[in-house]
This record gives sequence, structure tokens and C-alpha cells, in this order.
Amino acid sequence: MKNQEYIEVYGARVHNLKNIDIKIPREKLVVITGLSGSGKSSLAFDTIYAEGQRRYIETFSAYARQFLGGLERPDVDKIDGLSPVISIEQKTTNKSPRSTVGTITEIYDFLRLLFARASDAYSYNTGKKMVSYTDEQIKDLILSDFSDKKIAVLAPLIKSRKGHYRELFEQISKQGFLKVRVDGEIREIEKDMRLDRYKMHDIEVVIDRLLVNKSSEKRLEETIKTALYSGNNILIVIDVHDNQPRYFSRELMCPETGIAYPNPEPNTFSFNSPKGACETCNGLGITNQINLLKVIPDSTISIKNGGIIPLGDQKNSWIFKQIENIAERYNFKLTDAIKDIPKEALDVILNGGNESFQIASKTVGVTRNYKIDFEGIVSFIDNQYNNAESTSIKRWAKSFMDEISCATCEGKRLKKEAIHFKITDKNISDLVQMDVTELANWFNNIEQKMSKKQVIIAGEILKEIRTRIQFLVDVGLEYLTLDRTSKSLSGGEAQRIRLATQIGSQLVGVLYILDEPSIGLHQRDNQKLINSLVKLRDIGNSVLVVEHDKDMIEHADYVIDIGPGAGRQGGQIVSEGTFAEIIKLNTLTASYLSGKKKIEVPKTRREGNGKFIKLKGATGNNLKNVSVEFPLGKMICVTGVSGSGKSTLINETLYPILNAHIYRGVKKPMPFKKIEGLEHIDKVIDIDQSPIGRTPRSNPATYTKTFDEIRSLFAQTPEAAIRGYKPGRFSFNVKGGRCETCEGAGVRIIEMNFLPDVHVECETCQGMRFNRETLEIRYKGKSISDLLNMTIEDATDFFENIPKIHRKLKTIKDVGLGYVTLGQQSTTLSGGEAQRIKLASELSKKDTGNTFYILDEPTTGLHFEDIRVLMEVLNKLANKGNTVLIIEHNLDVIKLADYIIDVGLEGGKKGGAILCSGTPEEIAKNKISYTARFLKKELI
Repeated sequence: MKNQEYIEVYGARVHNLKNIDIKIPREKLVVITGLSGSGKSSLAFDTIYAEGQRRYIETFSAYARQFLGGLERPDVDKIDGLSPVISIEQKTTNKSPRSTVGTITEIYDFLRLLFARASDAYSYNTGKKMVSYTDEQIKDLILSDFSDKKIAVLAPLIKSRKGHYRELFEQISKQGFLKVRVDGEIREIEKDMRLDRYKMHDIEVVIDRLLVNKSSEKRLEETIKTALYSGNNILIVIDVHDNQPRYFSRELMCPETGIAYPNPEPNTFSFNSPKGACETCNGLGITNQINLLKVIPDSTISIKNGGIIPLGDQKNSWIFKQIENIAERYNFKLTDAIKDIPKEALDVILNGGNESFQIASKTVGVTRNYKIDFEGIVSFIDNQYNNAESTSIKRWAKSFMDEISCATCEGKRLKKEAIHFKITDKNISDLVQMDVTELANWFNNIEQKMSKKQVIIAGEILKEIRTRIQFLVDVGLEYLTLDRTSKSLSGGEAQRIRLATQIGSQLVGVLYILDEPSIGLHQRDNQKLINSLVKLRDIGNSVLVVEHDKDMIEHADYVIDIGPGAGRQGGQIVSEGTFAEIIKLNTLTASYLSGKKKIEVPKTRREGNGKFIKLKGATGNNLKNVSVEFPLGKMICVTGVSGSGKSTLINETLYPILNAHIYRGVKKPMPFKKIEGLEHIDKVIDIDQSPIGRTPRSNPATYTKTFDEIRSLFAQTPEAAIRGYKPGRFSFNVKGGRCETCEGAGVRIIEMNFLPDVHVECETCQGMRFNRETLEIRYKGKSISDLLNMTIEDATDFFENIPKIHRKLKTIKDVGLGYVTLGQQSTTLSGGEAQRIKLASELSKKDTGNTFYILDEPTTGLHFEDIRVLMEVLNKLANKGNTVLIIEHNLDVIKLADYIIDVGLEGGKKGGAILCSGTPEEIAKNKISYTARFLKKELI
């Protein structure tokens, strides 16, 4: 059969697709582009990927399929020529704190294997190389080193532990041994022998005393076997004349102090296994410590009025009775401000105390007895966090804690034994803290420093590690370290890591579908990413990319443009063909690609209000003692290659400082020396790309609080009033009006034991979320469910006469989201859409003109036209005197900024410096900056 050249889709009607037919060339790099919300993801993910997934599940046995329930066929007539499908999306990374770059890419698994097989162990006491012997080697060493000397062979039983050990001595005596060495002194075992139970002891049993010569060789062999059996693979030999111990072990052991390590396995180096994980932090590298500022944020308030947050206002409870006793004892009142309470009293309240005391009553002339028996608020919170079974109580306790680096393992996650296995002076923790470039260099020169035996053992492992490291370099992630947790990665970074892993798997004949892989990537690294996708295509795969980036579209073998508008105005194939064919057409995308239409560079730049926020001496992560000025009243753009330190400077340092100053935020900023000019702003708003909600219950209507107004409106209708329905009746989160089968979710979750959970439409309410009685209430002929399914564009017109609702909806429409439905599950919104909903939510509030807005890559998921709309909205904010700070790689945004701060030069350790700052025109003249090089072309 001839290999089919196309993936042929007929009659696709998923979401807003208008019954489209399309032929997508196989084994080519195909880009799907178009306005945000035009139907690109509906075609790529919800039609092609969903059908591929369904066909894969059809291959399972009938038994397995019964657990998968209704994985529905997408609304499409036919798809031909479909290969096995792998999707690489932005939102699929593991948010577990145990997942790191090393574990996702499998490099860490190979490192564990390398260290288990080819590393040398060193003592954590002396730093000397550990040794291990066979029984034969131990015998030969004793015969040569102690020839003609009288020795005692001992088996260690107890090392540095307290106890009287009476039973142990009885047991040793029953086994036929007569002497023991206790704390360095050989003693005969006596009846009822016991030690001081409160002191530390070392106990060894004397197995044999003999003169070492040829004739005692057989006896020595038996003695060694017995000693190793009793001493758990360790024995001690003492020269009777000088009493100096010498240690021998079958396992790895320090020849001077006798400490032993078990033989290494890959698990020894795993922070996800009890064998390797640090016991204090369980392999997380961080522990939770109570932050007293969260317990008592304002010391001017009294205890009575809720100054101690975990206790709340004074009430009639046992805890407050105890605090009243403490107040009697230390002579203060519960109405006193906390700052006026004596230090010792506050210490008892926080850390606990246990005492009885008497106080004479002046009026009656008698003494009263009081007893303080209080564990302390800090201990109470600690106990609740560690021992409570309820998740909500644990979450409550955690709200008073800060995450700090584990003191035992210093954030390395592993037991100290694992850290002392080294290959050429580096332990596994040193390697995972290197960035990928450094790691690649280290592995390139490693063989010259290894022994012949190590090179033979490690040959294959090194080949695997080098290949995988190279894939990370190829997708522009050379600045990452392997210990970076996956939850701290941006959507684009996580997606490119998965891409690197897929290239590593070398599959052939697969259809890869990618969702905007260029997110968070500087123009300089675009070519690396394109080369990686081309490599995937060249080994025989089909690559389908949903993308807006001009470079990517230019390098594609085939381009599909979906539009012409978004939402209901989209869902059609506007044009398709090669890049050269596409740009000749008269479409919106073609106009931007050919340069006929473009986002114009402003004639003048804003002057700002002359005030500044000055941040000095920032040293978090890779920042190199950075000092920077942020001019207020302007649109500021922070640029630089991926990993250069932009997010550390803004999201991890500047934002927590501003948040703490204005809203008493408790997130600790990264280290800095000084900040000036905070008095010039009165509000800070951080609008990031995190989801607006993590469950299907969250949607644009609930997030923007529009749904509260709509529910009140329904409760005021005559029919609802007659039935006595309150606004709660129209909520899908509480019992009463919702469908109880799906509890108002509209979908049922079918749990899989070996696959991700599957969401299927609720068969009772057909996805409407509410019960029949609630749906009977209508407002202007629409039920509450109809409204949730209405697009924001239609809803804006529908609620034209209700200003409260109309204002909020109009703002969402203005940021280009008119095509989203009011009840669209927030889990289905892209990062860019979620960010714009947050932006709209903020825009609908009254601003003061002194607000500081922070946006992190707001152009994610946006077409050229969407960017124009978004920038108009942001310009309105800046025109009112507010400061808008944007972290961005997109040149269309950068060229519109009034002021640019360029961070660089490279990513990771070679970044973290301010290269230049000023207007785009000033930046473009810089000779070093990568951003300047690309910006220059845009400003011409």
C-alpha cells in the first residue's frame, strides 16, 4: 500500500470550526496560525489529537476500555492518514516539588546509575577515600601488617548510643564470648553488668585474641568470618601493645574512623526513595519554618482584638483561659497592644510554658492558685501541620510558615552518605547545580580524569547523558540547571524540555502537535528551536505547530491560516499553502507577514512623571549585585535572553517588595540592599499567566465576579421571587439549584488507575450544570445555563442596560476575548487568555493613576492583530499616568515601550547584569545586546 501523503480531515465541527475540510501534508513541518480563539487549537488538539487518542484507546482490551467510559469521538466526519499522535502542550508539566529538570529529561536517572557504578566514596568524617575488602584481602592484610604481633579481633555492636545494655551483655555471654571492649577499655563480662544509661557508649565484642603467624592462618580465617557476621560486615583489629584500632569492612568504610556506607545503588542517589532522601526534609530540599510576622503581622493590635492571627478575636475557649493566666502571671492585660506585652510573656505565649503560681487578691485578701500548662502557638501550628489528617488544617498551618532551605542537607535533598560519592571531585549534587552548558563541558572532558576501569563501566552511560544534554542545548535551554523544579518552569520552557525528551526518544512515523513552542524564547534562540523541529521532521515524523511567530511561519513547509475572526467569527480556513504563497494573499495574517500592515512605532515616547523607583544591590539567583531605576508613568519593557534574570529581578525581587509595602504581602523577596521611591505608588498589580482557576468550576464569569451580579439578577425575576429562590439557587457550587449527579461541574470525572483522569459530559444534565427547576427560571428568555454558554461579545449586548455587568464584560471584550463564553472552564483557557481575563478584571476597577502593573509575557498565544489590541489597552493605562512594566521577547511590544531595561548577556551564570537601559532608539545603538541587534531592524 502506498504511504499516504496527507492527513485528511473532513467535516470538522469541534467548538467553532465550521464544517471544514483540510489536507495536511505528512512528514512536513506545518504551522497553523490565525487570531487567538479562531479555532487553531480546536483543529490541532481537539480534533486531530483527540481522534488519535481515541483510536489508541480503541486498541485496548474490552476490559481496559470499560474503565475509560465515554471518550467521545470528536465532531468530525472522517480523518484519514492519521499516525500515532503525541501532543506537547504548555500545561502538561508535573507540578510536584519532586519533579525536576533532571528527572523529566531522564538525565538524573543516568547520573544515578553512573554514580552507583563508577564513583569513589569518601568519608564524611575525615574526607579520606573509603575502602572495602573481601574476606581474603582482610586476611592477607592482617597477616602482612601484623606479622608476629599479638592482636585482638573485635566486632562492633554499638556506636555512640545511650543505654545500660544489660540484656546485650547477657546475650553476648550466652553466645560464648568472655570479653567486651567498652569505650576503648577491654573488660570481662560479669553477671548483671550494666553501663551508665545516660552516657554515650561504644561497645565491641572481643571475638579472639591471637598471635599472627603462618600457623594461625586457619584460625584467623574463622575469626574473621565470625567477626564480620557479628559486626554487620565490619571488624576491628587491635595491636595489644599499642591499643590502636584498625578497621576492615566488606562494605565501604573509612579506614580511620570505621564509619561504613552500604554499597551504592541507583536508589542511594534518589531523593524520591527512602534509601537516598534526606531524612529531615524527605528529599524536598526545603522545610517549613514558622514566620512570626505571619503570626503577629501588626503588633499595635491587642490579643483581644485578634492581634495573634491563628487565635483570632478573644472568645470563651481553653486557649484564651491559658493566655489570661499568663497575663496574670506577667502583669499585662489582653487589651494591651502586643508590642507592650513583656518579652518573657510573649515567649511563653508563642513557645509554651509550664508553671504554677499564686497571686494575692488585693480586694478579698486571699491568694489564688494559677497553673500555666500551654504548648505555645508555634508548637501548636507545627503539630497541626505535621500530624493533622485534614488537608484544610494543614493548609491553614502552612499559611503561617515560610519555606526555607533544609539545614541538614543544605537544600541538596540527599543523605550525607550520597553526597560523599564523587567522580573526579564532583558529587551528584554539584553536577545538578551546574547549568547545562557547564555540565556539557564537564562531561566532554571526563574520560581523561577517570581510571581505565571507570571508563569501561561508564562508557554507555556517558553516551546517553551527553546525547540528552545536547538536546537541551539544541532547544535553547542551556541556562537551566538539572535541580530546577518543574513547577518553577515557564510554559514555554516546560514544553521545550518535553520536546528535547521526544527528540531523544528517536521515534519515527509519529505526528507531533506542539502548542506555541516559541513562548519565552528570545529571537536569538528561535533558530535553535526551528532546527530541533526540522530534525524531528527529517527523521520521518509529521510536525504540526500552532504558532504566531514570524520566523517559525517563514521556515514552515506548509502554513494553514484559520479565521477570519475569533470565536464565532472564526473556524474557517482562510488560506493555506507555502509561506511564499500565503503572503501574496489579501488576508489579515498575510498583511502582517508581508509588512503591508504593522504595529506602528510611536512618534514620541512618554516623558513619565519624573519619579523613580530605585532598586539597589539585587543578588537573587544569578543577579550580579544589580542596581536599576524604574521611571514611573511610563511603559517599561524588561528584555533579555531566556534565563538572563528578568523574572528573578521583577517577579522574585521587585514585586514581593512592592506587595509587602502596599498590601503587607508576606512573600520574601530575593536578596537586595535597598529600595527607594515606594511612596510614589499606591497600588501594585501582577498579572501573570497562571490559570485563573485549577478546576472546571472556575470560569471568566466567576473570576471577574460578573456571575454574582447575574445570579442576583435571576433571583429578582418574578418567577424566582414566587418560588423563593435566592442568588445561591443559581450557583453551581452549592446544593439546591445545581445538578447533583455531577455536583454542578457539568462533567463527571472518571478516575483511571494507569492513565490520566477522563472528563465526560454528565448524562443527567447534559453538561448544563443545573437541575430542571433552576433552568425553568428565565431572564429575557434565557436560562442561567444559556447565559454561561453565551460568548462575551453576545453577553455585552445582552446586558447593555445593566451597567455593573456591562462594564466588566466590555473590558473583557476590549482585550480581545469577545469569543470566549462566560462559562468556559478556566482549565481550557490558554495562558495568554487567562492573563487577559486578569487584565480585564483589573481594568474594570477604578484606577488611581499611581498604579504599578506588572505583566509577564502578555503576548503569549496572541496573533499580530491581538497584540495591537492588547497594546492599545496597555497604552490607555500608561496614558492615565500609571506605570506598566512588561517582561517580553516580542519585538512588536518592545518597540512600543518608553523605556527598556535589557538584562544579559547570556542565560544562567553568564547573565544577571543590566546591559543597557533607555528608550528603544538608545538601546538599538548598543553593540553588545542581542535585543538591540533585533530591535534595530524593527525601528527602521
